[in-house]
Amino acid sequence: MQRVRDLLLRTSTRRAFNRPATSTFKEEMDPKTEQRYSYTPILCWNPEVEDYFIKAYGPHHFSRISSALTHPSTYACIRVNMLKTTSDAVIQKLKTILEEVQYADSAKDILTSNDNACNPVMESLQSGSISKCQIPELDYVVFVKGSGPHVIDYSHKLGKPLKEVIVSRKCAEAVLRGAQAFVPGVMACSSHVEKGDVVAVSVAIEQRGADGAWSLGITRGTVLQGNQIDCDALLLFNADPYYCERSGLYIGQGVAMMSRAGIFRVSEGVAVDVKNRVFCLPSFHDVLEGEIFLQNLPSIVTAHAVDPKRGERILDMCAAPGGKTTALAILMKDEGEVVAMDRSHNKVLDIQKLATEMGLTCIRAYKLDALKAVCQRNESDEIMKMESSFPLMPNDEVTSACAAEGLKTVTNERENGRTYNSKAGVRKTMRRLRNGPGRNHCLGGRVEKCKGFSPDSFDRVLLDAPCSALGLRPRLFAGEETLESLRKHSKYQRRMFDQAVKLVRPGGVIVYSTVQELEDLA
Repeated sequence: MQRVRDLLLRTSTRRAFNRPATSTFKEEMDPKTEQRYSYTPILCWNPEVEDYFIKAYGPHHFSRISSALTHPSTYACIRVNMLKTTSDAVIQKLKTILEEVQYADSAKDILTSNDNACNPVMESLQSGSISKCQIPELDYVVFVKGSGPHVIDYSHKLGKPLKEVIVSRKCAEAVLRGAQAFVPGVMACSSHVEKGDVVAVSVAIEQRGADGAWSLGITRGTVLQGNQIDCDALLLFNADPYYCERSGLYIGQGVAMMSRAGIFRVSEGVAVDVKNRVFCLPSFHDVLEGEIFLQNLPSIVTAHAVDPKRGERILDMCAAPGGKTTALAILMKDEGEVVAMDRSHNKVLDIQKLATEMGLTCIRAYKLDALKAVCQRNESDEIMKMESSFPLMPNDEVTSACAAEGLKTVTNERENGRTYNSKAGVRKTMRRLRNGPGRNHCLGGRVEKCKGFSPDSFDRVLLDAPCSALGLRPRLFAGEETLESLRKHSKYQRRMFDQAVKLVRPGGVIVYSTVQELEDLA
């Protein structure tokens, strides 16, 4: 573990990527208008949780933490798939791709007249802004510099409301990290928005209702009719009841890729191409697929803490979405076995998809609750043995193979008393053996279920236990977490750790990774 501490210490002293805002307005704006059309969020906490943290950290320190959580990191951390390529090759490809994007945008960018528009492509092409990690053990990590916060000029005119698109809080957090505003994340839109219109993008944050429950207070598809002239006096112009809540929550400006009717008619696609952002980071969606993976640096270091060796059997207990799982497989050169499990069928499918995308064959993903990971008899291993005993074969050989192993097949009786084996029933039996005990078709895919693993069956175990995730950035809302819900995380983590201790062999390694919870701080 000393090696991991050294890595963390050295990464904490890496070159800072923060940069002060350099953009300014073309002309003076009214102070109230400037404050409204800005990004100055205030993170809302449960009062009990807030009091607890104020006592733990002190009012000034906690205020700084709370403010920092609302801002994304100004650099992207990329893990390179060293089984397919190298860091130097990826850096060269990224620069080439970014240059091509910059050239295309310069020819058709509608917002080029706005001097405040940030161009993440141009800034990423600056000298040293795409760089390889200088720590030898992490030379497959690439940093891409971003910038922000920027001041955005929304060209607001008194009496002429902005055309505006309101997105959900989770969508906004993704946009702040460099994503586009996709259709599922759009909650409301100004009337008469057409494809190609320049729109401001703002955020709908959960509000506490009269019953004390948190909700958006806005229905998807709501039409914004206009502006509110005087929030304090409640003088409305065309009635926009969500005007006050959006003050200081404008995250950028972009071009509508669909009309208002189109946004709420389809189920997927880009609703707004956000070109002018408060925080600028290049998007890596569908870029160098299989060669790179966007991952936080602490998660990358966690895989190093496991220190997997070729030929070993590794367990990732809470594996979704598969970032650490694939990192382990790459570190062991895809030789051995990495068992990944998650209790969600769809998340297991995501792990399988990522493993296929990265060309990894040593990963086996199962649907299994980490609290039930241990069984007295390793039924999953028995199923694997039976599966290997029955490889794919022609239909006319299936019946004899099943009979040789004593498998029960479907039979039908004829009128003359003779019986025959149903080939359809035999094939169904064979599929069950190959696919595991049961499967779910909710996304058109299938995953293997598992009833647990026998004790002492893994060389190393990674337990990245579920936690409150309060430290993830950017975070625009934290009001739903209570002291009781935070304490429950610690209880579940202890139960999962008990399972991990039973699963690792004597002399093996367990790596426990999560955010400190309240009971630990106490």
